[in-house]
Amino acid sequence: MTAKRAMHYLVRPLLVLLAIVFLFEAWLWRQLQPIVGWVVDRIAWRELRAKVASWIEQLPPPAALLVFLVPITLLLPVKFLGIWMLAHGHWLGALATLALAKVISMGVTAFIFEMTRPKLLQMAWFRAVYERMIVWLDWAHRLVDPIKLRIKSYLRLFSPRRAGRTMRLFWRIRRRIRAHPV
Repeated sequence: MTAKRAMHYLVRPLLVLLAIVFLFEAWLWRQLQPIVGWVVDRIAWRELRAKVASWIEQLPPPAALLVFLVPITLLLPVKFLGIWMLAHGHWLGALATLALAKVISMGVTAFIFEMTRPKLLQMAWFRAVYERMIVWLDWAHRLVDPIKLRIKSYLRLFSPRRAGRTMRLFWRIRRRIRAHPV
């Protein structure tokens, strides 16, 4: 095996893991956006939301970037609290705190991003970063989707409809192995 091929076998699992994390973040972003919108609608902030949207439309793009970064900045102390709890052995509390901070941060950021996106995309560097993220998202899907299909096909073997045949095959193979030990 060549060094290049060996490196491929070592790097590929890391790339798949990175792609899975990236896809999870994108999935979480998509899932939380309508939920936060629903919460905002239920709190009767419709008028406030319209005012915020019109206010953002009047902002220059760099100021819209600051509005976009506010939720991340406000939740940073909560994330530090989760890390502090983790360092002091409060595992369950730390995981709950970090998960809650992540969900709130992603949800609010997704909501605010939808309102600030037109302004943010006016900045060339932000548009370039945004387009690069779209390319990375496509790359992650190309890397992970075949693996997901294989896993789904394996799981179909154990569906209730096919479980009987699959288990009979499993037991037959097991009997043969026991009858003819190596």
